[in-house]
Amino acid sequence: MLRKGHIACSFHSGRRTFITNTARKISSVGGSLRDVQALAGHSSLAVTQRYIEGDGEARVKVVELV
Repeated sequence: MLRKGHIACSFHSGRRTFITNTARKISSVGGSLRDVQALAGHSSLAVTQRYIEGDGEARVKVVELV
């Protein structure tokens, strides 16, 4: 684990951030979660989904759109 100031970081947390951010943006370029899966190198979409953090504010905005 790497430490910078008082914030602990790890390769795994960086990977989680990359996968979450990519999942949020992939549709804007015509991609899908399958593309995120391929970028992450996962053999299963279920594994990729475990890395993606939810966003309650985004869920509220989507419901407002409908």
